[in-house]
Amino acid sequence: MSLTVKNISVTYNPINQSNTFTSGDFISGQVILDVAKDTQMQSLSVKIKGKAEVCWTERHGKTTVVYSDKEKYYSVESFFVREDKTHGNEMLKDPSGQPYSSVVAPGRHVYPFTFQLPLQHFPPTFKGLVGKVVYTLETKLSRSMRISSKDKTEFHYVPRPDVSNPELMAPQYGTKDKQMKLFTSGSVSMNINTDKMGYYLGEGLKVLAEVQNSSSRAIKLKYCLYEKHSFFPRGKRRLHTHTLLKEEGEPIEPNSKKTFTKVLSIPPSLTISILNCRILKVEYRLRVYLDVPYASDPEIKFPVVILPPQPVSGATNSDFGIWNQPPESNMYLNPPPMAPQAPPLNVVGPPGQFGSPGYYGPPLNQFPVPGYPGRRGQFGPSVSHQSDPSDPPAYQEYQLYPQLPDHTEKS
Repeated sequence: MSLTVKNISVTYNPINQSNTFTSGDFISGQVILDVAKDTQMQSLSVKIKGKAEVCWTERHGKTTVVYSDKEKYYSVESFFVREDKTHGNEMLKDPSGQPYSSVVAPGRHVYPFTFQLPLQHFPPTFKGLVGKVVYTLETKLSRSMRISSKDKTEFHYVPRPDVSNPELMAPQYGTKDKQMKLFTSGSVSMNINTDKMGYYLGEGLKVLAEVQNSSSRAIKLKYCLYEKHSFFPRGKRRLHTHTLLKEEGEPIEPNSKKTFTKVLSIPPSLTISILNCRILKVEYRLRVYLDVPYASDPEIKFPVVILPPQPVSGATNSDFGIWNQPPESNMYLNPPPMAPQAPPLNVVGPPGQFGSPGYYGPPLNQFPVPGYPGRRGQFGPSVSHQSDPSDPPAYQEYQLYPQLPDHTEKS
C-alpha cells in the first residue's frame, strides 16, 4: 500500500452472539479509508459475494495435474465513487443525495453500507481439506497510475432451518441376519430403527435395537457416526471420511435376545449437511453393527442429515441472524439502523442498500434426501483420501459412480 493510502479495510457489524447471518438478513458495515494527503480516486467500491471452491493437485509421473472447480452463488458490487458513470452498478449517494466526491482530504473516512442477503437457500460456510464454501465482503480503491488497494473479510452464513421434506422427520428401519461359519456356530440377527433422518445440531440421535443371538459366542452391539466430505471438480471425485464417535452396548450372551435404546449426542460443532452444492457434499452416516468374534460383522447404515440449530422458544429473530429487518419492510426498503464501529472522523454518507442479482440460487429445499442405499462410503478412525482411477460421469449422474468399498475394522 502506498504512502498516500495508509490503510483501507472493510468491516461488518454482528447481529447476534454467534456472529452468523442467514437468508434475508441485512449485513451492515463500513469501508474505512485512511489517507495521508489529498487523494484523487477513480473508484471506490464494496462487494458482497458467495461461492464454493474445490482444488487439489496430483502427481502422475513427472506431470502435476490440478483438479479445480468453482460454483458462484451471487456477486453484487456497488460504488461510492466511479468515474465511468455508464456502468450498470448502483452508485451510493452522500447524505444530501449527491454523488460522493472523488477527492478526499487527509484523515480517516468511513463509508457505511448495507446489503441484504438473498432469500434463497445456499450452502453454509464450510472449510474442508480440498474445498470450501465462503462468503465475503470486499472493497477496492482504484487510482490513476497506481496499484489498486484492496481488503476483504469473511462472514459466517448459516441457512435457515428447513424441514419441508417429510422424509427427514420419518423413522428409518433396517434388518440384518447372519449365519455363522468356521469357529462360531448358529446365527445372529438385528432389527434397528432410528426415530428420524434429520437432526438439529446438539440434538440426541435415538436408536432402537433388537438383537437375537442364536450363536455359540457372546456378541456386542456397536454404534459409529462418521462424516463424508465428497469433492467433484469437473468429473473427478475425491472422498474424505472421518469417524466422529463410537459407542458400544453390553454383551449379548449366546442363545439370548435383548432390546436396546441408545441416544447418541450429536456434537454441536459439526458442519450442517451440504446437499445442495454441485462441487462438494458434506454427509453423515450412522453405522450400527454386531461385533462377532472370528467372523465379519453384520452392519446396517442409515443416512443422517444435520440441520441448522433449532431456534429457541421465545428468542427473537435477531438472536439467530434470521430476518433482522423490520416486519413492515420488504426486500429492499428500510434497512436496520447501523452504528459505525470506526471513529467517525470524516463520515461520508448513509448506508446504501441493494438486493441480489438475477440469480435464483439452488432449490428452496435445502435438504434433499440423500440417495441411499447405493452410495456407500468409507469410514475409519482417521481421515482417508481416495480418488477414482478412472474418470467418472458428470456430477448430475453421481448415483452412477462406482461404489467405494467399506473398510470395516474390529474395535
